[in-house]
Amino acid sequence: MKQNFDSEILQTRIEVQDQTMQSIATELHDNVGQLLSLTTLTLNSVDLSNLEKAKKKIENSLGFVNNSIKELRELAKLLHGEQIVANGIGHAIEQEINWLSKSGVYELKVNNQLLGYSGTSPDKDLIILRLLQEVINNIIKHAQATVIDIESYFKDGILFLNVKENGIGFEVENDNKSGMGLNSIYKRIEMINGQLNLTSSPNQGTSILIEIPYP
Repeated sequence: MKQNFDSEILQTRIEVQDQTMQSIATELHDNVGQLLSLTTLTLNSVDLSNLEKAKKKIENSLGFVNNSIKELRELAKLLHGEQIVANGIGHAIEQEINWLSKSGVYELKVNNQLLGYSGTSPDKDLIILRLLQEVINNIIKHAQATVIDIESYFKDGILFLNVKENGIGFEVENDNKSGMGLNSIYKRIEMINGQLNLTSSPNQGTSILIEIPYP
């Protein structure tokens, strides 16, 4: 059982890092790349014969560069595998929500009460983060949602992670654990003695409530 657990943790770590690298690549292309392109365009348009306008454009360019540096520093932190959850599960969840927010595709309603929690359980944190990534990926691929509601909190020694969306939904009784990528989610939740409650119906969206003993 320990060998299976260690193997699953290793697989989860690899998947989390792969997901993070994909997010970093997207961020470099869509955000940092855009900022640097704006910097280039702005500097190329500087006309030194009009010093007031030139000064304003140079100031704007410096702002773009400073924002690029800030973004790159944040991305650099994520290149260290264990640092993804080093600051606690609340911060890891917040980072994942930030990636989703930058897509601009969804209206997000977030209540992350874990941000102020200082306790950590590295293996569990890694699995919880991967569970959230898988749920979000399923929403992106299948749900056709416009609104996502994410809530995380502690109560009576249990960590709760609740994700709701207003997508197309499905008939739960006609689905099974292999459907919509849920098999891996169920497997990992069972591994850490958690529970998953799924509620859905056609055109009524889907709600996934994950409960995990913590730490």
